[in-house]
Amino acid sequence: MANEGDKGDWKEYMWNPRTREFLGRTASSWGLILLFYLIFYIFLGGLFSLTMYVMLQTLDEHKPTWQDRLSTPGMVIRPKADETYEIVYNIQNTESWDMYAQALDKFLSPYNDSIQAQKNHECTPDQYFQQEDSGDVKNNPKRSCQFNRTILEACSGSPDRYYGYQEGKPCIIIKLNRVIGMLPGKNGQAPFVTCGAKREDSDKIGELVYFPPNGTFNLMYYPYYGKKAQVNYSQPLVAVKFLNITQNQDVNIECKIHATNIPTGSERDKFAGKVSFKLRINSIN
Repeated sequence: MANEGDKGDWKEYMWNPRTREFLGRTASSWGLILLFYLIFYIFLGGLFSLTMYVMLQTLDEHKPTWQDRLSTPGMVIRPKADETYEIVYNIQNTESWDMYAQALDKFLSPYNDSIQAQKNHECTPDQYFQQEDSGDVKNNPKRSCQFNRTILEACSGSPDRYYGYQEGKPCIIIKLNRVIGMLPGKNGQAPFVTCGAKREDSDKIGELVYFPPNGTFNLMYYPYYGKKAQVNYSQPLVAVKFLNITQNQDVNIECKIHATNIPTGSERDKFAGKVSFKLRINSIN
């Protein structure tokens, strides 16, 4: 009998025909609660929309309003295998080095002289190419300077389509990561790259040659204004050609950027402004 009483109480709680209450509340009570939450969530939605609208008014479509500017941009090399910074191949095995040549071909194809002539501007070397806005009038889209593939000379893929890999004199391409507004160098001194072997391999690296001469990143490619403002921007490159590196041994190499206002290394990132990789050229099977 107790169970039947509990069952009856539960049914009466769900719907009480005498008081016309559903789950302990009348229709008017439920209506007031639903009305309160409806107004409450409409208010929250409106507040959120207003906040987003005000925030969006402070943003520039072409340039980030706030950015965590890096004091030292990162450096990367091409070609590279997957996520590793190791270039290992055998001169006698075409398949082992042809993939590197193909990777460089693909990477450098946007730098073909004909493409650069169509899209980019011939700039004055050795000075910044600044294109500031005039008050509220945005100077967009901004022009970009030509970086022609032929600047890399022996590492351009012409006339040597294999970039020296087939004869044990490979080319490595180096670039700096983009940083909006960065003006590297001071007083007309362009940043430049140097490469050398780690201490334990100092006698293995042999002679190097840089393209452009002295491994410089010309000032005319700076500042960078952002992907939307400068659609056709071509990052400047430096090529390093290893002329007589020791073969059949691992050679650990480090390349650094040098500029009057770009520090290399920091307490937070000891690899800032530099890149390290391993190069091994085998000549025996």
